[in-house]
Amino acid sequence: MDRIVIPGELLAERPIRSENTLVEGNMTYATVLSLFDEAKGVLIPLESVWYPKHGETVIGIIEETRLNSYNVDLNSSFKGMILSKFSETRFAQGDIVEAVVRDIDETKTVMLMHARSLYGGKIIDIKPSKIPRIIGRENTMLNQLMQGTMSSIKVGTNGRVWIKGGDASLATEAILRIQEEAHTAGLTERIKTMLESKNGNGNKV
Repeated sequence: MDRIVIPGELLAERPIRSENTLVEGNMTYATVLSLFDEAKGVLIPLESVWYPKHGETVIGIIEETRLNSYNVDLNSSFKGMILSKFSETRFAQGDIVEAVVRDIDETKTVMLMHARSLYGGKIIDIKPSKIPRIIGRENTMLNQLMQGTMSSIKVGTNGRVWIKGGDASLATEAILRIQEEAHTAGLTERIKTMLESKNGNGNKV
C-alpha cells in the first residue's frame, strides 16, 4: 500500500538506497514529501525540481538555431543544447524534439543526443515530480492512457508530455488529473474508469 511520508519520517527499519532517502543506523528516512510504496520500497517525490541525469529522455522545443548547434527549451532552469555533429536531423525554431541527456557541462547546459522531431501534436507542462505516476510501474499507466485515448504519448522526465492523435483532450484531462491526485491510492483504477466512461469509441482499457 502507498502512503504519504514527510521529510524525516521513518520509511523502513532497513537500508533503502535510493534518491531522496537518508540511511542512519540501518534505518531509512525520507528527505522530501513523497509517496512511499511499502511493498516495493519505492519512493516517489511529490514536489521536486528536475535535475538532469545521463540517459534520461526529455522533451524540448528548439528556441534558437546556430551554425553548429541548437538551443533547446527544457521547461526548467537548465538549457539544452544539441550539437549538429551528434545529430543527422536538421531542426528549425519551434520544433518539438525528443532527446536523451548526454551530460551536463560546466555552465550547467544539458548536452543532448539522439534527438528526433515530434511532428504535430501538442505538449503540456506538468510537475516533474509527477512523471513517475504518469508512466506508472512498468509503463502501466502510460499504456493505459494510450490505449484508452488512442493517442500517441511521449513523456519527458523534465516535466513535458507530448500528445498526438486520438482523443487528445481526454488524454490531457486524464494526465492533469493524475498530476492532481498523484498522492492518492487507487489512482490507476480511477483513471481506468474515467477513460472507459468517457471514451467515445467504446474501447476498453
